[in-house]
Amino acid sequence: MKKFNEVAINKMETLIKELVEAYGPSGEEAAVRELIEEKIKDSVDRTFTDNLGNLFAIREGAAPLLMFSAHMDEIGVIVTHIDDNGFLRIAPIGGVAPHLLVGQRLSFKNGVTGTVYHEKIKALKELDWPKLYLDIGAAGAAAAREHIRIGDMACLHQPFVNLGGRYMAKAMDDRIGCAVLVEAARRLPGSLPQGVCFVFSVQEEVGLRGATTAAYRLEPDYGFAVDVTLVGDTPEAPLMAVSLGQGPAIKVKDRSVLCHPRVRELMIETAEKHKIPYQLEVLERGGTDAGAIHLSREGVPSGAISIPCRYVHSPSEMVDAGDVAHAVELIEKIIMVSWPLPDSGSGA
Repeated sequence: MKKFNEVAINKMETLIKELVEAYGPSGEEAAVRELIEEKIKDSVDRTFTDNLGNLFAIREGAAPLLMFSAHMDEIGVIVTHIDDNGFLRIAPIGGVAPHLLVGQRLSFKNGVTGTVYHEKIKALKELDWPKLYLDIGAAGAAAAREHIRIGDMACLHQPFVNLGGRYMAKAMDDRIGCAVLVEAARRLPGSLPQGVCFVFSVQEEVGLRGATTAAYRLEPDYGFAVDVTLVGDTPEAPLMAVSLGQGPAIKVKDRSVLCHPRVRELMIETAEKHKIPYQLEVLERGGTDAGAIHLSREGVPSGAISIPCRYVHSPSEMVDAGDVAHAVELIEKIIMVSWPLPDSGSGA
């Protein structure tokens, strides 16, 4: 974080805290969107929101157009039934592991909070969604229905914590990507070599839906996802060449995209030129907005910058402050590269 002064660091930490603690499961991103728009509007030429709820923040400029996308939504649950005793039955929104919810607090948009527990089971392997219930302290169905309806969504209720150089919270996936883009926009100079659009997308956790329509509308020349990625640096973790504290990861592939070779190489060259630490990422499962962007219209050369994250899709996702700062710097430098217009005949 050598290029971040103390004021800038504190300002970004405040932003991260506000973002991760905001309510915003897939399809209910409005509070996050309003917060981001307020933070970024003075750093761009204009902002607007589309029909799905994606937020676009644009720096006007000549061709080519670069699109950077970070998703606003987080994993959560949806209420499917309210029983006679006031207990709520729930189903997942996004990739939620049921065993990680037991004993956790969940909050609804209206502020109602409850805790998750399970029916009697003989072994952990029996724990599945039909066994879970959410207790909001209601004394019966009528009391529960005064506050909650079928179809209401809840997300994890966990605070942001600074662990002395590492940050822990729910919803780092992908509010940390959103924070990185806001900070990168703040740092850009008045004149850019090309146009840039920062997109804060909706419904990534349920199928990259926001990025699909955003890329179709923008018709960018290049696309970049900014998201978290898994790591291989915890005890008995699956083998993966990504660790906390070693710099942001430049994606090679995941299940949704094979990143365009020239885009990837330009990103690597930029990192090396500016002595920004980086890692190369091959993610064997999962995907990002780049998976949707690169398939838009006749195709968009795309890449991705990933922030290494421990315990993804858990109540306590963890990132390294240095990786976050270097991700901001890398995006800033990538934007300042004079990107050529894509050659449709060059392939890979």
